[in-house]
Amino acid sequence: MVFKRLLGTLGVGGPTVDTVLEDGAVPPGGVLRGQVLLRGGSADFGIEQITLELVARVEAEHEEGEREGTVPFERFTVGGGFRLAEGEERAVPFAVTLPWETPVTELHGQPLGVVLGVRTELAVAGAKDKGDLDALTVRPLPVQEAVLEALGGLGFGFTSADLELGRIHGTGQRLPFYQEIELSPAPRYAHAVNEIEVTFLAGPAGVEVVLEADKRGGLFSGGHDALSRHTVGHDEAGARDWQAEVDSWIRQLVEHRAAYGAPAPYGQTYGHGGPYGGGDAHKDGHHGGHGSGPGMGTAIAAGAAGLAVGVAGGLVAAEVVDEIGDAFEGEEEGEEG
Repeated sequence: MVFKRLLGTLGVGGPTVDTVLEDGAVPPGGVLRGQVLLRGGSADFGIEQITLELVARVEAEHEEGEREGTVPFERFTVGGGFRLAEGEERAVPFAVTLPWETPVTELHGQPLGVVLGVRTELAVAGAKDKGDLDALTVRPLPVQEAVLEALGGLGFGFTSADLELGRIHGTGQRLPFYQEIELSPAPRYAHAVNEIEVTFLAGPAGVEVVLEADKRGGLFSGGHDALSRHTVGHDEAGARDWQAEVDSWIRQLVEHRAAYGAPAPYGQTYGHGGPYGGGDAHKDGHHGGHGSGPGMGTAIAAGAAGLAVGVAGGLVAAEVVDEIGDAFEGEEEGEEG
């Protein structure tokens, strides 16, 4: 077992920490289990608090261009209030529930290019220090998997996935960012749209599926985006013909714009019952002038590889992030320097 030394405020000779997560991906809203392994330093130390922080690599657009950085989105206190003797080894088990909107990082074991981590922080004798960072792997919920597989079966191709700082108004979004899964159009829709973007906003009752179509512009008319939203209960994952359902969502999105010519107000949504129901929604996103946000000033070396990996019956991964833990650790070293 390799223990990672706590430096900075605690100094050499302080406690060391290694967080070990249970093997396997966890779904949004699922329970993440593991252990925080502590080893005492050269003297006794009072461990006041052990905190786990979920962090994500998020994109934000500023006047000077797009930037990437880490944004924390949940914290859990998993232990503390004890004395760690010199050289003592102690394991602190934990079980914490992921937020429902935690982004999906893989589909059928294939990474989508989204970077999440679990950062461990110790509070020792009034000082706090970040001691460990581990990659977090999240698999889709059944509804999310059904929608993505249906898109793959319809001929849509996976292009990329990222996290955008901002909010989709008119939805129940709770996190300060949202995930976009970008798809190249199926042949039958290639004349109408450049790409389709899928965003999932999960909650205890179900999943909001937000679809955005980047429309092609003609010679004398500019393109524009269209947005639709559909709500699906968790218990409906196996109860539908998902290819037919998702195809109807895409067709509504495309046909509404074609039928009315001029674009509707940006972000008009079409409810679950038909193309004209539902409330208003639009993406404030990374265009909304949010400032740098928590940790956004530090760029992350993503370690993306230009691989083409088959995913879920037609979805093809164009980006795979390797050495996720190293990417985050490299960022932290830059901060300390």
